[in-house]
Amino acid sequence: MTLSTWLGLLAICCLGAMSPGPSLAMVVRHTLSGGRLHGVVCAWAHSIGIGVYALVTLLGLAAILKASPLIFNAIAIIGAIYLAWMGIQALGSKGGMQQKLAAGEATSLWVAARDGLAISLFNPKILLFFLALFSQFVLAAQTTTGQGLIVFTPLIIDGLWYTVIAFVLSHSAVLPKLREKAKLIDRLSGIVLILLSIRVIYTLL
Repeated sequence: MTLSTWLGLLAICCLGAMSPGPSLAMVVRHTLSGGRLHGVVCAWAHSIGIGVYALVTLLGLAAILKASPLIFNAIAIIGAIYLAWMGIQALGSKGGMQQKLAAGEATSLWVAARDGLAISLFNPKILLFFLALFSQFVLAAQTTTGQGLIVFTPLIIDGLWYTVIAFVLSHSAVLPKLREKAKLIDRLSGIVLILLSIRVIYTLL
């Protein structure tokens, strides 16, 4: 995998992690209700689920590519359409992060880990995202090193981002600023996702 390819993967993983959604809400809830450690535990449990999805998706797409390039291309096109749809949804978002940042009652570290893992493993949108995203990177992952980068990059980025969220939210004065940036994050994510979908289609032509 070339450096430019990995940087593209890194950028998309960063935007994917930063996009407001149920995963953010879960980490925030445990951080605000249980404290910084609860948020960090929830964050890295969530990232493990992301890593599992990344590995399963990568191996599945690699197997499909080897067996039938035509089917692989069809999946890539469908994935590109899905990425474009997500981008349009993000551009039209009203940034309703306020409703997602609700704190609950304090729980144990085990519950924080369980919730973090569950919110990633049982979210079908994450699988669809990886199917759409990895279709353009699987060709660059013919070596063990390349495959490792494709799996561990989203895992580590996800864990680090939500760890930052847990640390930042430990200071209550930062929460309003996070809410204020919701629209900007959505808009930026939308533009990048649409451009990525165009790139996927272009590489298949």
